Amino acid sequence: MTTKSTSVIKVEHLTVSYHAKPALLDVTIDIDSDQLIGVIGPNGAGKSTFIKAILGFIKPDIGTVLINGKSAQKAKGEVAYVPQRGAVDWDFPITVQEVALMGRYQQIPWYTSPKRKDRQAALEALEMVRMEDFVDRQIGELSGGQQQRVFMARALAQGSDILLLDEPFAGVDAATERAILEVLERAKQSGKTLVVVHHDLSTAAEYFDKLILIKQRLYAYGTPRMVLREDLLSKVYEGRLRIFSDLIKEESQ
Repeated sequence: MTTKSTSVIKVEHLTVSYHAKPALLDVTIDIDSDQLIGVIGPNGAGKSTFIKAILGFIKPDIGTVLINGKSAQKAKGEVAYVPQRGAVDWDFPITVQEVALMGRYQQIPWYTSPKRKDRQAALEALEMVRMEDFVDRQIGELSGGQQQRVFMARALAQGSDILLLDEPFAGVDAATERAILEVLERAKQSGKTLVVVHHDLSTAAEYFDKLILIKQRLYAYGTPRMVLREDLLSKVYEGRLRIFSDLIKEESQ
């Protein structure tokens, strides 16, 4: 008798290069449902490339990516994406409400306007990230943390069960970081799977159920206690790093 797999993202032998320079090498991993997963590694390790390859934004040299058993092209609408803040034109004349409503576009035929249910979904997403009081504000007038939460609302409004986020905590203060983490936790509790590129090792064990450690190759995937080992991090970060041993020791008890 076979056990039913809960894998929602299946990556096999993923290899991606830019102008003959490898960004990812032979990465194979299964990501299960209903988890909050962090992707860690040094700058230039291929973390963002990993996310974009899952989304189908980048064509791999070799390897496959399946989302709920389908290719990225066939699984459009089943995955939502929150890009890095630096990839967004914040001067574009669009309001908070309009950004959130963009999450519904794949479900709205091109020949019709958004319906009441679409506007309601966008508003509920803004309420979830606590930005409902800013619906008429132009996105460029917001703080960095507020901008990040608006794009999280866009992803939530899409209604997808899989969310991929590229460094959502970058450039925000501690209070905003906690607010974003609360949104991610609530999304996980509602049954969503979240894969988050993260740069801060000091919070990785606290924030995520599992961690993916990459530097072109996959070095480890598992619980923070399994991944945040001094031997692994020293190899990947090419130097001796202080591990938050008390936290890891506590987790292992």
